Amino acid sequence: MTQAEIVPRPPTAGEREAYCAVERQLAILLRRAKAFSAGMGRKVHPELDPGAYGLLVRIDQSSPMRSSDLAAYLRVGRATISRQLKVLEELGLISRSPDPEDGRAHLLALTAEGRERLDDARAAREGQLRTLLAAWPEEDVRLLARMLERFNTLTEGLNP
Repeated sequence: MTQAEIVPRPPTAGEREAYCAVERQLAILLRRAKAFSAGMGRKVHPELDPGAYGLLVRIDQSSPMRSSDLAAYLRVGRATISRQLKVLEELGLISRSPDPEDGRAHLLALTAEGRERLDDARAAREGQLRTLLAAWPEEDVRLLARMLERFNTLTEGLNP
């Protein structure tokens, strides 16, 4: 039996309360993560759009990569990603080079300045996380990372 064939039963009061608590905490996390990401973007470059920090991180993780692959990963249109990438390129944070497999496409990568600025921002972010989680045992920090990874894996195929 596939997951699509499973007919869910009505939730119990306890289950409903648990799922509502997850929803509330996710809403808080997402709002704060968005603000946190905007702050990280400003650390990379004062003119950086709040959402661009995530673009730089993904380009760093997957470069060289095509802009179409980046748009697909982020679930945004090509026109949206093109505008955002143009700004990153104008700020000297990314470069485009011809794709040797497809002359019509370009590959994205961080520039040396983009790498340096991203590394500096990441070091600052790690310092903030260390400060926030300083009282937690290392195993709790690892558990948080595993649970977030597990949740993110579940959401990979979802459409907003």
